[in-house]
Amino acid sequence: MKGILSYGAYIPYNRLQRNKVKEFFGTSVFAGEKAVASFDEDSVTMGVEAAFHCLQGQDITKLASVHLATASGPYKEKSSIPTLVQALDLPANVKGVELAYSLRSGTSAILAAKANEMTLVIASDCRVGAPSGNNEQVFGDGAVSFLMGSGEGVIVHLLDAQIMHEDIVGQWQSQSDTFSQSWEDRFLSGVLLENVTATMKSLAERNKLTPDSITKVVISSPGHRSYLQVAKKLGFRQEQIQDSLLGTVGAAGSAHALLMLAAALETAQPGEKILVVNFAEGTDILLFEVTEAISKLSRRKAVQEHLAIKNNELSYSSYLKWRGILEVEPPRRPEPDRPSAPAMFRNYEQNLGFYGSRCTVCETPQFPKQRVCVQCQAKDQMEAYRFVGKTAKVMTYTIDYLAPTPAPPSFVAVVDFEGGGRVMCEVTDCSKEEITIGMEVEMTFRRLYEAKGIHNYFWKARPKR
Repeated sequence: MKGILSYGAYIPYNRLQRNKVKEFFGTSVFAGEKAVASFDEDSVTMGVEAAFHCLQGQDITKLASVHLATASGPYKEKSSIPTLVQALDLPANVKGVELAYSLRSGTSAILAAKANEMTLVIASDCRVGAPSGNNEQVFGDGAVSFLMGSGEGVIVHLLDAQIMHEDIVGQWQSQSDTFSQSWEDRFLSGVLLENVTATMKSLAERNKLTPDSITKVVISSPGHRSYLQVAKKLGFRQEQIQDSLLGTVGAAGSAHALLMLAAALETAQPGEKILVVNFAEGTDILLFEVTEAISKLSRRKAVQEHLAIKNNELSYSSYLKWRGILEVEPPRRPEPDRPSAPAMFRNYEQNLGFYGSRCTVCETPQFPKQRVCVQCQAKDQMEAYRFVGKTAKVMTYTIDYLAPTPAPPSFVAVVDFEGGGRVMCEVTDCSKEEITIGMEVEMTFRRLYEAKGIHNYFWKARPKR
C-alpha cells in the first residue's frame, strides 16, 4: 500500500505583519502575519529547503521519481527539476514530473506517485496578490516535501482518495496577468460547500467513515474563513480542525494543504486517521492512517520551529521592492550580465551541487575545485567533495552599503568549514547586529539574480538558529 515514508517543510524567515498594510492603505486587514520569501528565494529554492528536511536519513539511491508542484515556477518554458536534482544531489536518472497551474497540484502529485517506486514530492509556491487586495493579505510563501513509497518504513498509509473535477473560475492568473485574481467570496463559498459535500459522500460511504472516526481534518480552500464552513458542514468539531496557518504563514498555494498535513503529522499517533480536503477547480479528498513506524522517524525541523524562527521587522516597502511592485532607482553600477549558458553548464556540479574537491594525499577540502592542493601541493590527486551540510563558521566579513541588492546592506563573509575548506559567499537572512566573527552558519540554496530571463542560483550562508 502506498504511503508517506518521510516529510519536511520550509517557511521563509521573513514575516510581513498585516497591520503594516493597514498603516499604508488605511484599510481593514486580517489579523496576524504572513510568511514572505526573501528577494533571493523562489519556489525552487524553497522546494530545495523542504526536500533537505524530508530526505535526511533516507537512501536517495532508491529514488525513482521527483514530482514538483507549483503555481509560481520561475520559468514558463523550462523545467526546474534538473535544478532541484543537482542541488539535492539526487541520481541524474530519476524521472521528473512537473504539475503546475492548479492549487490542487500538490495533492495531485501525491496521488500520482506510484506505490512500487520511491517518489519525492515537492510542493512550493510564492504567489503575489495585488496591493491593497485580499489576496495580498491572504497569500503566504512556503514549501513542503513528502517521500512516497511502500513497505515497513511507511509512517502514514494513503487508505483512499476521492477526486472531483469541476470547472470553477475561483482563483486564476492568465498568461498576461501580473497578479493572481479571485472571484467574489459568496459564490466560491456556495460552490465549495456543494462540491466538497458531494465528494466526501462517496469517500465516506466506501470507507464507512463518520466525523468521529477522523482525528484531524486538513482543509485548504479559498478565502480566509471558508475552511471553517466546510468543517461545520461535514460535521467536524473545532478540536478536529487542523490549524489553517492563515494567521502565521498565509495561503501557500499548491503547498498549503500539504503544509498543514506536515504540521498534523508532527503530533500524530499510530492508528489515527487524517483527512485532507483540497479545493480548487473541484476537490481532492485524501484519507490517511498513521502507522507505528512514525515513532521511529528521525527528528526533523518542525513546522512550529519554522514559525518560531522569524524576522518580524520586514517593512511593507521592502516587501513591495522584493516582489518588483515598487520601482526604485537602480544601483549606480552596471547591471549583471546574462549568465553564459556554456559556463553554467560546465559548472553545474560546483555551483548547484556545491561540490569542491578534496586532496586524496592530505585530505584537505577546497573550494572551488583545484588541480593543485593548497596544503601539500599534490597535483591532480583530487576527489569530489560536497560542502552542503558541513558545519561552518564566519572567519571574517564585510558589510557593503553600496552593493546592488534589494535589501541593503549586503554581507559578504569568508566561511571556514569544519574539517577544512574555505569559501567567500554572501550571508542572507541576517542583520548587521547579528553577524559576528565566529558565528556558526549553514549553507542555503538561493537565487543570486535574474538577468534577461535567466535565473542564476548558488549557495549562501545564513546564521544557524
